[in-house]
Amino acid sequence: MPRRFALMLLLAATAVSQAAAPGKEMPLKAGMLSPVMPAPELKLTATDGQPLNLARFRGKVVLLAFGFSNCGEVCPITLATLAGARRKLGAGAADVQVVYVTVDPERDDAAQMRKFVHSFDPTFIGGVGTRAEIDVARKSYGISSTKTVHADGGYTIGHSSSIYLIDRAGGLRAVMPYGHTVDDFVHDLEILLRG
Repeated sequence: MPRRFALMLLLAATAVSQAAAPGKEMPLKAGMLSPVMPAPELKLTATDGQPLNLARFRGKVVLLAFGFSNCGEVCPITLATLAGARRKLGAGAADVQVVYVTVDPERDDAAQMRKFVHSFDPTFIGGVGTRAEIDVARKSYGISSTKTVHADGGYTIGHSSSIYLIDRAGGLRAVMPYGHTVDDFVHDLEILLRG
């Protein structure tokens, strides 16, 4: 089922992106999904000590991404971009929730993830759990994760780095690839906040 969902997600985003007429701007900068699908639910622990499920954020726009605290470049850039977008939204930021789920549960406990995400924005919530729980969450969003062990025993993790845009009703509306600007996120968030 998770692989089927990931394939549907990829095909839907591709179809919508290709359906835009040349020279006509799409409503969102992110790859939109049509039809909108319910976002797969999370069954993890949040870094604020509460259960981490998307239902608790109904009424807010959720930016969901996956990464880990020992990530050298992609994760800090992603979180800095999302923090910049929230700052630029001003009062609208109160209705935006960033959720960042670890792909490295062996090193990322709740305290470690809380310290990491709060270094970018104190409203960010991290998601942690057992390896089995993280793998279920990761696969439900089509997130790949590959561990590379080094000669000294340390390791790095390569992982998918897209950001999922979930609307106020819990619908998975779009997927933003890594590398988009603060302004692109602000553009899309302003649209979703009006919806």
